[in-house]
Amino acid sequence: MPKLAANLSMMYTEVAFLERFGAAARDGFKAVEFLFPYEHTAQEVKQQLDAHQLTLALFNGPPGDWAAGERGLASRPGREQEFRAGIAKALDYAKVLGNQRLHIMAGLIQPNEPRELHRSTYVQNLRWAAEQAAAVGITCVIEPINTRDIPGFFLNTQAEAHAICEVVGAANLKVQMDLYHCQIVEGDLAMKMRKYLSGVGHVQIAGVPERHEPDIGELNYPYLLKLLDELGYDGYVGCEYRPKAGTSAGLAWCKTWLQAS
Repeated sequence: MPKLAANLSMMYTEVAFLERFGAAARDGFKAVEFLFPYEHTAQEVKQQLDAHQLTLALFNGPPGDWAAGERGLASRPGREQEFRAGIAKALDYAKVLGNQRLHIMAGLIQPNEPRELHRSTYVQNLRWAAEQAAAVGITCVIEPINTRDIPGFFLNTQAEAHAICEVVGAANLKVQMDLYHCQIVEGDLAMKMRKYLSGVGHVQIAGVPERHEPDIGELNYPYLLKLLDELGYDGYVGCEYRPKAGTSAGLAWCKTWLQAS
């Protein structure tokens, strides 16, 4: 049975961020995730988690200037000091919030930029981040993202992500396998899951292609989530989708799992 985590950056946007924790709990979620907590203090977020008896599955490290279009700093040459400061900040939040997973976004690469330089920067930054995270019991995860949603994103495929983890060589660096992105980029999801799941630290889902509820679109999520169980995955499954017509109204797809949990 999947352990579902509501993604509060995409779900429950009908209310303000700090109100989304209670909304998710009332619908039966026992865990949440979100992109960035940094507009609020760690104590404010922790208060909401505790008040509604929620576990925090994951959040992202600082991505650079999000409003200006940046989508991570880990692979960006020349931004190493800013990257390190961001990871330090994220780990300070994690110490308060209690999550055991931190997503580190790779960042963008322009067509005229040398890929090998980005890759070497990425490896060095991830090695440093994993070492810092290990000291406080955190596993870092990296996510292949499709270039339709984020044009120019550096990391796109499962094979590339797992190869990066192997080169870094840190036991606490794993892949965040978002089945939405994986389907758009490469498909063959069941076989990808069987091949790579041992190196996966977090899973996310959404309907393809519109990124609505998982029961809308081309993927058979009952089959895929059952396969996760069969393969022994015991981590959280983040519901990172945009509700089509209201968050609570669209939860029929997972009511049975939420009630069982």
